Amino acid sequence: MNTMENPSPGVKLSAFWARDLSILRSQVPKQILVGLAVCATYILAGKLSLRLAIVHPSASPVWPPTGIAIAALLMLGSRFWPAVFAGAFVVNFTTAGSALTSLGIAAGNTLEAVLASYLVTRFASGRRAFERTWDILRFALCAGILSTAVAATFGVTSLTLGGFASWNKFSLIWRTWWLGDATGALMFTPLLLLWGAKLSLNWTKRQFLEAGVLLVSLTITAGIVFGVFLHARVSGDPWTFLCTPFLVWTAFRFGQREASAAICLLSAIAVVGTVHGRGPFVRDTANDSLLLLQSFLGVMALMTLIFGAEASERRLQEEHARVLAVSDPLTGLANYRLLLDRLGSEIKRYGRDGRSFSVILLDLDGLKKINDAHGHIVGSLALCRMAEVLLLSCRAIDTPARYGGDEFALVLPGTSSEDAHRVAQRISERLREDVEVPRLSVSIGVAEYPRDGLTIEHMLSAADQALYNEKHRITGRSMVTQSS
Repeated sequence: MNTMENPSPGVKLSAFWARDLSILRSQVPKQILVGLAVCATYILAGKLSLRLAIVHPSASPVWPPTGIAIAALLMLGSRFWPAVFAGAFVVNFTTAGSALTSLGIAAGNTLEAVLASYLVTRFASGRRAFERTWDILRFALCAGILSTAVAATFGVTSLTLGGFASWNKFSLIWRTWWLGDATGALMFTPLLLLWGAKLSLNWTKRQFLEAGVLLVSLTITAGIVFGVFLHARVSGDPWTFLCTPFLVWTAFRFGQREASAAICLLSAIAVVGTVHGRGPFVRDTANDSLLLLQSFLGVMALMTLIFGAEASERRLQEEHARVLAVSDPLTGLANYRLLLDRLGSEIKRYGRDGRSFSVILLDLDGLKKINDAHGHIVGSLALCRMAEVLLLSCRAIDTPARYGGDEFALVLPGTSSEDAHRVAQRISERLREDVEVPRLSVSIGVAEYPRDGLTIEHMLSAADQALYNEKHRITGRSMVTQSS
């Protein structure tokens, strides 16, 4: 026996492990680069955010790294937690505290991201958390409230035990830490997850124009409200909520993905204005101002995402209803209603350009015998097989439809009766070549507009008459063959 042709089980197992090891080795460099990118992004965002830290150098009321970490673990998997840990350690070790307190803070930030990704995956559909209202609310609870409390507790406790924070300020620092992390999760995790899932913009020219108008309008309005442009302080002014209609507009017209970008744009403008002592949320201290602003932005982000999810779900339901209204539920072809609509459209087109069209009616032979011999499930599958053949035999501009029961129709724009007969012959040949049991065959009738009728009723009647003439001819031929 040739051992090269029939390798032993041990050789097969060795080859299997060698192949897996080779694949693993090829993936390791890529995963390391991705981990380094996550770590670097976390460090950059963290160092920028800590420039806004007031009550303590390690506690900022604005903390996007939480959203970055949660999104990274949801998209890439929990195995990338070391990248989050390393980023959090570097940020804190180079800011304040000791190596030991930085390790405690990094542990809390990492546990925050791991716990959030687990809870969101377990209870809120993971990466698809922003498609439904209840999942968004669960995400807010799991990632925005529960997991962020863990990071705040670990971080403030580490600083206090290390002697870098006073116990008297524990609650103030904890509140600042927690609210900054919570808002970061609510605003930046949706942005990264939604845009990471689909980066391309399949918009029409009109949508691009609308998006441009929306972007400019939101930027100007937010710049005025938060004093970036006019350098005005409008505390207590009713202009505070002038940005809300633009968020609603974005969520309703575009969806959650674009709404998340609008929220982050508003957040950036609002933070810049508030830090400079302008806008409606300015209070006695800068930390109080930012905490109030972050509370406002967090609620607005949550409500906007929920509204976007409801609007998207409503659009999907309306689209599904439209599809059901014009399609056959069994075969997926056009139903009788859409068939009549397409015939009417072709008649109107003939009035404009004088191009004739044809209609093919097809009757599936022996459907009752199939149901009696094989059951109604097989009969339904036979109808679906017939629908597949129709779809394979027509053009994109043609309309295959289920006429009713075991009858089908095919509208062929710009097609003469001769060409329609060739299409009918192609359909018959494909059915004959189909080896699946039970074998299928059809009787076919063709009518051409305006030769065979000037109205929809006359066209269908002519095609129906041609169909039954063929059926009787085939039946008569079969009887002659049997008698001979």
